[in-house]
Amino acid sequence: MSRTANGYPAARRTTGMATFLFVSADAALITDLAWQVHREGHDVKYYIEAESDREIGDGFVPKTDDWRAEVDWADVVVFDDIWVGSDVGTGALAQDLREQGKAVVGGTPNTDRLEEDRGYAMDVLESNGVNTVEHHVFRDFDAGIRHVEENPAPYVIKPLGEVQNVKRLLYVGNEDDGSDVAEVLRAYEKAWGHRMKGFQLQRKVEGVEIAVCGFFDGERFIDRVNFNFEHKKLFPGNIGPSTGEMGTSMFWGGHNRLFEETLGRLEDWLAEEGYVGSIDLNCIVNDSGIYPLEFTPRFGYPTIALQEESLESDTGQFFYDLAHGNDPALDVHGGYQVGVRVVLPPFPFDDERTYDESSRNAAVVFETESRAGIHLEDAKRVDGQWRVAGENGMPLVVTGKGETMQAAREQAYDRIGDVVIPNMYYRDDIGERWIDGDGDRLQAWGYLGPA
Repeated sequence: MSRTANGYPAARRTTGMATFLFVSADAALITDLAWQVHREGHDVKYYIEAESDREIGDGFVPKTDDWRAEVDWADVVVFDDIWVGSDVGTGALAQDLREQGKAVVGGTPNTDRLEEDRGYAMDVLESNGVNTVEHHVFRDFDAGIRHVEENPAPYVIKPLGEVQNVKRLLYVGNEDDGSDVAEVLRAYEKAWGHRMKGFQLQRKVEGVEIAVCGFFDGERFIDRVNFNFEHKKLFPGNIGPSTGEMGTSMFWGGHNRLFEETLGRLEDWLAEEGYVGSIDLNCIVNDSGIYPLEFTPRFGYPTIALQEESLESDTGQFFYDLAHGNDPALDVHGGYQVGVRVVLPPFPFDDERTYDESSRNAAVVFETESRAGIHLEDAKRVDGQWRVAGENGMPLVVTGKGETMQAAREQAYDRIGDVVIPNMYYRDDIGERWIDGDGDRLQAWGYLGPA
C-alpha cells in the first residue's frame, strides 16, 4: 500500500468505495479502525452509545447519533464489542441485522457467551475436540474456597459476567497450596460479591502465553492467522495492577499446528453460528500441550491497531469482503509488529479529580509531521489540535514493525519519542518476551510449524 508524505495510507478513490457504519453500543473502542477506513476514501459514520465517550473520534471521523437510522445506508455494519452497557448483547443485534440481509462484522448470542461465560467457553472447546486446562465454575464463594482447600494447587481466578470487563479482578495464584487464592476469594466476596455472577477456577499452567487470532467470514477462516502476546500488567516486568492491556507484540503466519489444534477445530461451530469477524483464543503452551484460557470473540484492543498497521492491502475492502463472504484477500507484513499503549493518570484506575487535573483535554503534540504508527483510542481533534478525549486516560496506541521483533520494538519506541503529552506513561518492554526466549521455546516445541 502506498503512503502519503505524512505517513497515512494513500486513499483509493477511484474504485471499490463502500459505506461503513461503525457501532460502539457501549464505550468507544473502534475509533481507529473507523478512521483508517475513512482515510482510505470509504464513506464512514460512527455511533457511540456511552455519553462519557461521545466526543472520542470528533474531528477524525463523521458521526451519527442514531445508528439504526443509518443501517439501510451502510454496505457494512461493524460492531466493536460484545457489551451493550452492562449486558451482553451486540451478538443479538448483529444476528438480527444478518437476518434482515445486512452484511455485518459481529458475533451471535452464543459467540458473545464465549467471553461472558468462561464455563460455557470450555464446554464449547471440549465438545469440538480441543484440549482444555482443568477448570471449575462456581456460583458460590464458599464452594470455591472449599475446592481449593480440598485440592491444594495454584489456581487462576477468572470472574464471570460483566464484572470481568473491569479486568482487575483476574488473579493468578502463586502458592502451591492455593492459600493465596482462597484468601483472595474471601476478599472478593466482601468487595464484589454483589456484582460477580460467579467465577471460574483454572489450574495454573506454566509455559508460554500466546494468543491465536483469526478472521472468520461466516463459513471459514481466511488463510492468514496472527499470533499475539499480551502485556496486561501496568509496569515493565509484568508487575503491578492489571489493566485491559498495556501493549501487544504480534506476527502473522499460516494454519500451523497451534492454529489447527485450537481455533481450527471450531470452524464448523463458528460456521453454524454465522460468525463474522476477528476471534482470538489465548493459550498457555508448553512441551506437554496447548491449554486454552479464554476467548476474545471480537476485535482485540490494542491488537486491532497492530493488525491495521501490518495490512498491506486496503483495510476497508478486506472488511467489506469479509462481511459479504467474498473470499477476502489479505496481504500482510511478513515480519513482526509491536504496539504500545500510551496512557495518562489515573489509568488504570478511576479518579475523576485526578483525571480532571492531569489529563482531561490534554494536548497531544508531535515533534514530527509524520503520523505513521499513531493509532487513536481516546482522542479527538479540535481546530486541528489533537486532544485527549473521554474519561479513561488511553489516548493512543503507537505501533512499529520490522523484520525482527527487536526492529519492530525500536521503531515503535522511536515513534513514541515523537509524542508529547504531559504526564504520559507506557511500558518499555513490549516484545521483550519473544526476544528473551518465548520465540525459541515455541519453535523448539514445534507449535509454529505445519499441522
